Amino acid sequence: MIKDNYTFNDLLEIMKLLRSENGCPWDREQNHESLKKYLIEETYEVLEVIDLNDKKRLCDELGDLLLQIVFHAQIASEDKEFDMDDVITGICKKMVHRHTHVFGTDKADTADEVLTNWEEIKKKEKGMKSQTEVLKDVPSNLPALMRSYKVQQKASQVGFDWKDTDSVFEKVCEEINELRDVYKSKDVARINDELGDVLFSIVNLSRFLKVQPELALVGSINKFIERFEFIEKEAEKSGKTLTEMSLEEMDELWNKAKTKK
Repeated sequence: MIKDNYTFNDLLEIMKLLRSENGCPWDREQNHESLKKYLIEETYEVLEVIDLNDKKRLCDELGDLLLQIVFHAQIASEDKEFDMDDVITGICKKMVHRHTHVFGTDKADTADEVLTNWEEIKKKEKGMKSQTEVLKDVPSNLPALMRSYKVQQKASQVGFDWKDTDSVFEKVCEEINELRDVYKSKDVARINDELGDVLFSIVNLSRFLKVQPELALVGSINKFIERFEFIEKEAEKSGKTLTEMSLEEMDELWNKAKTKK
């Protein structure tokens, strides 16, 4: 069955075979629940290679992600729920229906107008009568920073938002001061609540600055690891381990790492 080139139908047939009695024991054992972690992993691997601007790996990782979608569709097909054709038909109908400025008579000259139309159509499709229902519709299993961003974005669509970026900066400072007021207490519930408010206000600020907080944090994590690696390597050059260094020595190397590109 090895070929130089395959089609989408080939992928469907391969997945069908792997799930059959003559296929793979591991593939046969999987279900929607057991595959969840792989879907998440493959999604983040796609995001990583996009950040690395590695086009060859992007092609490969998109294939891995596509496999997960085909896998779920095959399981559903076996259970007589839906198949891959239904998945494709569903998304095609959705794209046509929600792009009324392309396939219909509505007008949308800017990306913001497109998003406004999209949300209104989506709201009607789901029969949502209140904006609270729209907020609740944001998936609860999204990473918290992403969920916060989307909830705030949807609340802003009805005018519930800060008037400008300076106001958001003031709110961030206010929330930090409230956290400072309680951080020495032993009231864990209040500390947890105030820290959550600080993070939520930071997400609001990132939204006004047009920065995705999840991606900004990923960048900072990677930067931290790179600088930490520099400290460790410099320590090794001086014949020390990190545990043998003082905090002052590590801070000095940290500041040195910050000057490196």
